Amino acid sequence: MNPTIDCKDFNGYKPCRPGWLCQTCQEQKPRGKKILIINLDALGAVLMTTALLPAIKRQDPQSAIHWVTLPMAIPLLQNNPYIDKIWPYDFETVSILQAIKYDKIYSIDKAYRSDALANLVQAEEKLGFALDQNGAITYFNPEAEYAYRLGIDDDLKFKKNQVTGIQFLAQAMALDYQGEDYVLELTPEEKAWAAAYRRNNGIEKNDIVIGFNTGCSDLFPNKKMTVEQHLELIGRIQNELPNARIMLLGGKAESQRNKEIKDRAGAFVINSPTDQGIRRGVVYVDACDLVITGDTSAMHMAIALKKYVVVWFGLSCAGEIELFGRGERIVPDLDCSPCWKKSCDSLECIKQLDMDAIFKAAKKGHNHLKANR
Repeated sequence: MNPTIDCKDFNGYKPCRPGWLCQTCQEQKPRGKKILIINLDALGAVLMTTALLPAIKRQDPQSAIHWVTLPMAIPLLQNNPYIDKIWPYDFETVSILQAIKYDKIYSIDKAYRSDALANLVQAEEKLGFALDQNGAITYFNPEAEYAYRLGIDDDLKFKKNQVTGIQFLAQAMALDYQGEDYVLELTPEEKAWAAAYRRNNGIEKNDIVIGFNTGCSDLFPNKKMTVEQHLELIGRIQNELPNARIMLLGGKAESQRNKEIKDRAGAFVINSPTDQGIRRGVVYVDACDLVITGDTSAMHMAIALKKYVVVWFGLSCAGEIELFGRGERIVPDLDCSPCWKKSCDSLECIKQLDMDAIFKAAKKGHNHLKANR
């Protein structure tokens, strides 16, 4: 028996389906080029990277695409039609990957663990970011220089850059990006669950469900509004936008916060579960028509699900986020913004958040969605 069957599903351990014989299989899928994407960054960054998948496949149509990411990000990549294998980043995976030789590696993150792994894994061609012998981040190919400079030049990143994150990442990976959207595919069962959740909460066919993402990651805790600000917006929406319903979104960290908002806002608000995992959280986002959020992973989920998104910014760079014509950015007029600080004594970007601008953007989205029903 030939131990090197050219098929994406061949593992050398057992048949991909019970009773199948590899030698006589009529459904073999040639591997073509073996491609590894290394992307261990934040959840939102992983979702943004999926926008590069069509360009990767266009460049190498016959290929097997593997993706190594943090275990918590795996649900965001499941059911993705471009990805052949998802590797969880752990000691076992790192060991296995060093025994495989890829044709091409895309090292996405400017981060030590990602770039060290990119150095260790064998490949004919490596693109993106690496780690040098001094332990400093560098880059493999000249196309990655601009994205690299954004990390070490605050003036370029905060003031001068006019290129979206997807665009400069595509440039760094030497890809012909043609404006493709994120790729996040729900199963038919998940879509049915979202539709049923709307019905079970009394949402009528013509209702516009506005999702409020109330939280953010612990790494940057200042990407969320205050409870009072949420209540102010909810009150205006309730009073001024007919056929609008509010759904609170968030993870376990937002459980108590969302309960307080729900208790104070009343029956007008739907409090979606916060303890059912990331993939189910994506489904609750899909149950919304419009999402109001800070620059967080929920924002990227909403973009990926092609929702109308109203996103407000403070410490992060608004120009790096692509909404694909489905929403509006609310950007503060502050000398200190953006700053990417993990902590702040003044919190001016929260205190001076333009609530009227956010409401007007939500109203515009509400009216647009209503008119196109």
